[in-house]
Amino acid sequence: MKLRPFPILILLLTWLAACGPPPDDAETPVATAVATEPVNLAENIPDSPPLTPTTFATQETPATEPTPNTRPFAGTVPAPDFAPGLDWLNVERPLSLSELRGKIVLLDFWTYGCINCIHVIPELKRLEEKFADELVVIGVHSAKFSNEGETENIRQIIQRYELEHPVINDNNFEVWQTYGANAWPTFVLIDPEGNVLGFHAGEGIYDLFNQVIIGMVAEFDARDLIDRTPLELKLEQENLANSPLLFPGKVLADAENNRLFIADSNHNRIVVTDLDGVVQAVIGNGRSGLQDGSYETAQFFRPQGLTLADVNTLYVADTENHAIRKVDLVAETVETVAGNGHHGSFELFVGEGTAVALNSPWDVLYLDGIIYIAMAGQHQLWQYDPTTEIVKLFAGSGYEELTDGTLLQGGLNQPSGLATDGQLLYFADSEASAIRSASLGGAGELQTIVGTGLFDFGDVDGSGDEVRLQHPLGVAYADGLLYVADTYNNKIKLIDPVTRSSQTLFGSGEDGWRDGDKPLFDEPGGLSQANGLLYIADTNNHVVRIANLEAGSVNTLVLADPQGLLTRVTDGNFLGKTITLEPQIVAAGAGRLHLHIELPDGYKLNDTAPFLAQFSASGEAAVAEEASTIQQAAPSLPLEIPLTLGAGELQADLVIYYCEAEAESLCFLEQVRLLLPLEVAETGFTAVEMTHTIPSPSVDN
Repeated sequence: MKLRPFPILILLLTWLAACGPPPDDAETPVATAVATEPVNLAENIPDSPPLTPTTFATQETPATEPTPNTRPFAGTVPAPDFAPGLDWLNVERPLSLSELRGKIVLLDFWTYGCINCIHVIPELKRLEEKFADELVVIGVHSAKFSNEGETENIRQIIQRYELEHPVINDNNFEVWQTYGANAWPTFVLIDPEGNVLGFHAGEGIYDLFNQVIIGMVAEFDARDLIDRTPLELKLEQENLANSPLLFPGKVLADAENNRLFIADSNHNRIVVTDLDGVVQAVIGNGRSGLQDGSYETAQFFRPQGLTLADVNTLYVADTENHAIRKVDLVAETVETVAGNGHHGSFELFVGEGTAVALNSPWDVLYLDGIIYIAMAGQHQLWQYDPTTEIVKLFAGSGYEELTDGTLLQGGLNQPSGLATDGQLLYFADSEASAIRSASLGGAGELQTIVGTGLFDFGDVDGSGDEVRLQHPLGVAYADGLLYVADTYNNKIKLIDPVTRSSQTLFGSGEDGWRDGDKPLFDEPGGLSQANGLLYIADTNNHVVRIANLEAGSVNTLVLADPQGLLTRVTDGNFLGKTITLEPQIVAAGAGRLHLHIELPDGYKLNDTAPFLAQFSASGEAAVAEEASTIQQAAPSLPLEIPLTLGAGELQADLVIYYCEAEAESLCFLEQVRLLLPLEVAETGFTAVEMTHTIPSPSVDN
């Protein structure tokens, strides 16, 4: 049997694990997958011995009579180079395949709103770590949504998911069409001589590519054709300024108890404040992982949705741990109650809590003793019963499609936000840019309020089928109306579920940060309404915003952290960056240290959060205990610290909150360890100068 390099059979077997319909569906973003010259990727070629059944095609030179493939891990079809004029990220300049000769190249065609594309990121990182010297992954970002095609938005998603390989903005589908891709994600493997070895669509890639790359390394090493020179990168992550919150995904307001719960997603923790922003607790130690325990030892991995079952019990959708976590707010402990850290995929639809593998739970909602779960990863709604500890499917066939009907027959599209009026469960069906409902009583049905299809999106107010949203992630219910985080339109919208009408409430559609009656947002992801105020997780601005619904204005919540909980070090491992300064020559004996902090132009120290400096020394140098810690809001600089000078090293651990001088609600966090080596000479100085310059954060206003 002959296979095309991108066989229909492959896609039919894997499309459920890819964003978008099968390749013969009329709603594919590119109608046909035709390769441009000099490579006809649609040409039939003889098979090689299969690497895994029906999932990966290797290639050999076409011949009248097929001959045995003596080099099963080498391709023969030259890979077309990248189109000129594309934006490249994580590198200084565009790359070409010719300069990557000697490397195994893996192209990853993806779009950042696609949950399946998110699922493969950990697998790609495993491959990059294992084959660090031989493999180069290149992300080809071919955007489904118009918002995803903006280079700056791709830059932020690279930072959010900590990608450390080159990424191309292929927003016009030039590379996509050249290689004949027609599903997200699609992978193309190119050998060290620049020939295409094979294609694969869908997730679950590690075992397959690990096997193939091992074979490629062995085959090309034997011919001395592997180049292990490191690829020079310039990571976008290096330009990400830290802040008290980092890509917060969801927020939950508890007005009755004056509490606000914030999913501080990229800090892998839950921040608890009062409604004025004073930090009361931090749940989780900030390191990614699945670990139960106390607030100080528990670990999360990019948590999202939050819901209260009672005044003392919080449930968390721990998204990238594929788990539901229970937080005892009195005992200050975290427990995993559903999911087990394993990424599930249509394996088990009912079972006991941690015995069931979940699939990217994105939101949770408590109602009448049940935790409802937006299971974004397999396009379904699930439920967890805390009494029986049973987790099971509630709604959705598992097919990614916008179809109404009975709960288990209708199709969903990456549900990501939940709300309820007590009778209906409302959800943001993000990949279909739809807002929908599921009946909670009786036979149960799925109904669409606004939204018409997987590839129907835009920014159109109105009613019925004329309404267009763009990848909404959050929804909140109050007084018969739905408040919607229209994420990719950078707007908050108001939808009447009865009349199916939609109107823009806040935001212009432009991304940015601005308070007042003409606010700007940047991909807001979560909402919570309380006492006439709408709390908004403004994800890419790294803040929580508060919209006064009566006044029609928005302000930014300023976090105050008098206890230093946001920068707590619980396991002895410093969380900030470490900088070693140039050695200084000192005279042994009594001396002093001058600490200088140089802020970016237009910024000042935050006077509502503590500046923290902790000093220590090694060798013959010493810092007096009474001078070893300085903690106060906005101290006068430079600081002067008495010490004993000698051969050794001074260490300063700094926590610096700083804000824009004019827009005081836009604040950042610098956490840094400075190391200063000391050398002794008779002509040395009795004062040492320690200076740290904070680079200007990149801010869209």
